[in-house]
Amino acid sequence: MAEEKSKLQRLFEAGEFVVTGEIGPPRGADVEHVHKAAEGLRGVIDAANVTDNQTSILRMSSIAGVLLAQQKGVEGVAQMTCRDRNRIAIQSDLLGAWALGIRNVLLLSGDHQSFGNDPQAKNVYDVDSVQVIKIMADLKNEGRFLNGKKAKTAPKFFIGTTANPFADPEELQLIRLKKKIKAGAQFVQTQSIYDIDRFERWMEKVREWGLHKEAYIEAGVIVNKSVRSVEVTQTVPGMSVPDSIVERMRKAKDPKEESVNIVLEIIERIKKIEGISGLHIMAIGWEEIVPEVVKSAGLLPRPTLN
Repeated sequence: MAEEKSKLQRLFEAGEFVVTGEIGPPRGADVEHVHKAAEGLRGVIDAANVTDNQTSILRMSSIAGVLLAQQKGVEGVAQMTCRDRNRIAIQSDLLGAWALGIRNVLLLSGDHQSFGNDPQAKNVYDVDSVQVIKIMADLKNEGRFLNGKKAKTAPKFFIGTTANPFADPEELQLIRLKKKIKAGAQFVQTQSIYDIDRFERWMEKVREWGLHKEAYIEAGVIVNKSVRSVEVTQTVPGMSVPDSIVERMRKAKDPKEESVNIVLEIIERIKKIEGISGLHIMAIGWEEIVPEVVKSAGLLPRPTLN
């Protein structure tokens, strides 16, 4: 039987600067896709999120992807959105995830289906992200489902959530983050950071509110593979990409190399921010660059636990 506390949780509790990454599951039933991604990240990061139909595009399930990653020695973080499941399905799926040895979960609302390639699909949103965090925290701490019935064996997940430091209005985002933490979120992964000055100001507010003492906060970064990907990111609502970043990528002889340089500069500043407990690295479609980034950032070797 796997330990109740995940390695990720124990690293945070030990005061280590945690590094997590992401595995995007395939648009099919390809086991090797996940196995190969996990093998490339083993020993480089402390845990890997496996996304849940990210951007509303149909893919292999997050829970199956986490199980495959853990077969290759990479602890997983199962993502669970409110978009596709009602309260019965969410609780049922997470009971199954716990039984399969999954110990970390990231609970979020999910991208609207209009972003994906099935815009005609009906969303669910029976509960929102704050409510689903409370559901899983109550199940963990009190052993009861949302309907009040007792669980014979209650899962005790390390519960994570997300935060966007760049969405307006800022105070509303802080209020929402506070609600998520009060509901039971134990760790937080932020939206990807390009505007480090603005992020530092946001963290000042987080510290003023004392939220960094109530949950572990991981700063998110993206390693962009091309100029086009940065340009597209700049147009996404809720993202803050300074023009200077886009210009650096446009003028670079090697945009890939410049992208790594930009991320390393951002990471160096992140490491100095009070209240940051870790780093979440996203490299959508470019997972093989993650080991280079982690090594160049001085974050290897990763800590071990007795």
